[in-house]
Amino acid sequence: MSIHLVIIDALNLIRRVHAAQPGEPDVQNTARVCCQALSKIINVSQPSHIVAVFDHEGDDRGWRAELLPHYKEGRKPMPPELQAGMDVIQDAFMALGVDSLLSDGDEADDLIATLALKVADRGQQVTIVSTDKGYCQLLRPTLRIRDYFQQRWLDSRFIEQEFGVRPEQLSDYWGLAGISTSKIPGVPGIGPKAAVELLSNYPNLEAILAADDLPAKWQKKIDAHREQAMICKQVAALKTELQLGFNLQDIRFQQAVTSSANTA
Repeated sequence: MSIHLVIIDALNLIRRVHAAQPGEPDVQNTARVCCQALSKIINVSQPSHIVAVFDHEGDDRGWRAELLPHYKEGRKPMPPELQAGMDVIQDAFMALGVDSLLSDGDEADDLIATLALKVADRGQQVTIVSTDKGYCQLLRPTLRIRDYFQQRWLDSRFIEQEFGVRPEQLSDYWGLAGISTSKIPGVPGIGPKAAVELLSNYPNLEAILAADDLPAKWQKKIDAHREQAMICKQVAALKTELQLGFNLQDIRFQQAVTSSANTA
């Protein structure tokens, strides 16, 4: 059987929809608009399997904050009314035939990455629906990323234009240049242009750290922050070996039917 797994980065979708609501945001309206988006995604992608993945609840900021204490520090929290309405939204998703999966300790990104690669590396098609460019490090012929809001594919060509590196070099790039919005510092003094130039001459961060022919203008900066660069790369990379605890069969898509159809 041919498989097409669609993975929804749930909070990426929900928070953007909620923030775009006119006037005072309403959870019921957010759920309605999110379901409209899901219906469009389903109609276009025709998934055999689909799941919406949510970040775990609570104050635990996860393993990345243990490595980088300021990781994602100061980010705007989820609006309380939206947090309180998650059950409403998940029930609305389930009514469409889309089950919800909550990460447990790790970020939803890692859970999505693990699930996506388990399917894609078996030669089956996977589509991740998210605006998060971090998923682009996973790109393969059988794995693609769809930005629903911009209606575009975040593909290899997009990454080349946006960052100037190959998808598999993204974590190396962020290890050097950092990600300011996530408080990942990278190497001070190494900006995007320098990171691109370095990664055009060396395949990855490890090769850069091992090189004995770096230009002096970069050698001193990198030598002073070798450990930090590797930590930043580790934080920017996605875990892909989590224990999932469920089977693909559990998220097979079955189109929801109306009650009238059930009684016919």
